[in-house]
Amino acid sequence: MKKKILVLCTGNSCRSQIAEGYLKYFTENKAEIFSAGIETHGVNPKAIETMKQDGIDISGHTSNHIDEYRVIEFDFVITVCDHAQENCPYFPTNAKRFHYNFPDPAKAKGTEEEINEEFRNVRDQIKDYCEKFIKENIK
Repeated sequence: MKKKILVLCTGNSCRSQIAEGYLKYFTENKAEIFSAGIETHGVNPKAIETMKQDGIDISGHTSNHIDEYRVIEFDFVITVCDHAQENCPYFPTNAKRFHYNFPDPAKAKGTEEEINEEFRNVRDQIKDYCEKFIKENIK
């Protein structure tokens, strides 16, 4: 039976979407990956573009609310921002929990290039985290 992984963030628009994309890539179909938010903000177009630059298409992802997944028994829950970790409503699960507070690239300020660079930096941090997570917990 495939392991089930939930990635949780505030708005399920950027960091959790990037993590979902990389976890799907690194698991090579050995796990079921979901992402959600304690709110839903839609998938950030810059997250889609930044992932596309690394060869991963998340354009078909949707922004989902944590309540949509209450009936799924997850093996792992990964929170990717402090706000989600601190404000996630309780839902019954025996999942092993992980947390890493990635910077929010959607809050980046500056020129277009500086903002794009922040998206790439955060993307690369999440990519490294996801690859290590899968090596240690799935493969």
